[in-house]
Amino acid sequence: MFIFHKEMSLEDLGNGVTRRILAHDGKMMAVEVNFEEGAVGPLHNHPHEQLTYVLSGEFEFTIGEEKQIVTKGDTLYKKPGVMHGCVCLKPGTLLDTFTPVREDFLK
Repeated sequence: MFIFHKEMSLEDLGNGVTRRILAHDGKMMAVEVNFEEGAVGPLHNHPHEQLTYVLSGEFEFTIGEEKQIVTKGDTLYKKPGVMHGCVCLKPGTLLDTFTPVREDFLK
């Protein structure tokens, strides 16, 4: 399967956040998420495993009880059911990988 960035639609989530769903099948999904400075990814949890790779920018992430500043090249792992969220300190883009697929994103 080949996924071409220019052919994937960009979804405006509001408040300075956009999302582009990339490749996905029944077991995993890749999603690009863009943040403007000051944009917030609210604290939430879900039953999926999630890896987040910081493509650009600077973010303050909370995972469980821990807060850290992350930048380009850093990777975060979120276990299923663990609360997590972020605040964008410098405009940037995250690459999220989920398993299984986030069916709620596809509706």
